[in-house]
Amino acid sequence: MGKNYASEDAGYFRVQQSKSGGWAFVDPFGEPFVSLALNHLDDSDLRYPHNVDVFDRKYGTRRNWVKGVVRDLEDLNFNTIGWTGQYVSGDWGKALDWFGDPIDLGHSSPWPDELLLDAGMPYVVQIRVQEIEDWNGHPAFRDVYSEDFQKYADWIARRMTSDHKNSRNLIEYFLVDIPAWLPHASGRFWPGFEGLSPEEHDAKLFEVATQYYKTVTEAIRRYDPNHLILGDRYNGNKGIPETVLRAMAPFVDVLSVQYFTGKTEAEYTKMISDLRQWHDITDKPVVIADIGNWVPTEMNPHRTSDMNTHAERGEDYAQGLARVMAEPWIIGWHWCGYIENLGRGWGIKDPYDEFYSDLTDRIREANAAAQTAVSMRME
Repeated sequence: MGKNYASEDAGYFRVQQSKSGGWAFVDPFGEPFVSLALNHLDDSDLRYPHNVDVFDRKYGTRRNWVKGVVRDLEDLNFNTIGWTGQYVSGDWGKALDWFGDPIDLGHSSPWPDELLLDAGMPYVVQIRVQEIEDWNGHPAFRDVYSEDFQKYADWIARRMTSDHKNSRNLIEYFLVDIPAWLPHASGRFWPGFEGLSPEEHDAKLFEVATQYYKTVTEAIRRYDPNHLILGDRYNGNKGIPETVLRAMAPFVDVLSVQYFTGKTEAEYTKMISDLRQWHDITDKPVVIADIGNWVPTEMNPHRTSDMNTHAERGEDYAQGLARVMAEPWIIGWHWCGYIENLGRGWGIKDPYDEFYSDLTDRIREANAAAQTAVSMRME
């Protein structure tokens, strides 16, 4: 744990399939690697009026706080800094219905480049090429054939790769978080889909998705040919059109899917079945890009689920990760939530920066077992 690959003698992260069919990332030293990440790492979660004194007393500066994040990740046997943007405002109500009324969840900005580069451990970078998230109440589906989109894709690729293109700690770039490739709850969609038959819709969607992925990935590789591209972080709970997956496959290295599930065996079986179907369509290894669980707390009693205690959360984490690691084509598990805030409402730490130890004790053990498992699958 705690490897820092910042050496010019090292290579870059890549993906590899063994002779037996198992998949893994390969780290810059040539060792099998499963990406165990924590997402939504935002210092503003510790700067509310109710807890800013904790931030001031323990850290004082954002850079010191990042050092604390890295210590926590290494202590819990995480090996990757996940997507650092955090859900900070808006509410989904009692149930998150992607086909119901539109929601508008505010998100913080990800860490600046220098914090990721200075953290000294593997990380991912987002390149947000379109503002079409399912959680975005005001999506903008910009014409992927337009000259403006070509120029924008070139600019954002040039900008976002410029500081990371030589980084051995960067694992990959990903694109949009849960993009609306199925109809957005707001009713908005890509231009030109009005009045089409289902067959015409699918054919046009394939063309649009192909142009989108081709434009964006060519721009990224124009400025950084060294690093992997995960593509969009698809919304597995809503579903992914097969036509989009087939359009994506020639351009992206890894299939990235957000998927939240309950704790029962039937629910995990459903998730694995869905992921396997999408893996079979694309022939790509899979990173579960966001997964998590939650229980009511004193500060967030409305965050109810099929669990009631942090010990149950820990058991679910351990059982879920072991279930996932039994699938030789899954190469990443990115867990949702660090410090419990007033937006998302859950985390592995309470609002005062203390571990929920009944949860984190199991996380520590489960992550260590997962790293052993990925080495064995590549033998």
